[in-house]
Amino acid sequence: MKLLKCHCGEIQAEINIPEKLEKFIRCNCSICKKKGAVMSIVKNEDFKLIKGSQYLKLYQFHSKVAKHYFCSKCGIYTHHNPRINPSLTGFNVGCIEGIDTFKLENIKIADGQNHPLDKKK
Repeated sequence: MKLLKCHCGEIQAEINIPEKLEKFIRCNCSICKKKGAVMSIVKNEDFKLIKGSQYLKLYQFHSKVAKHYFCSKCGIYTHHNPRINPSLTGFNVGCIEGIDTFKLENIKIADGQNHPLDKKK
């Protein structure tokens, strides 16, 4: 179990992940490119908000399926539910104490600019 905290600490979540997290993602979609976060992902049931729901704000755009959450006090992106699979929770690895995102290797790039749900049939 790892603790996720935004910058000011008002939003906190427990994430059921292995002791050594190994799967990291960056996305090139319009929002992820601008926020620049390194992310990882778990099933919704492995992500539990334990503090700060009153400070959590939701941002949606385009199809309005994905849900992007951030702290209304410090502005930090904490987590999201992707539109490709809303039963998952992506989270900001930089919000996990003890993980230096600048030292991570093998970060997968997700091609959100060419999202499969945007392709015409």
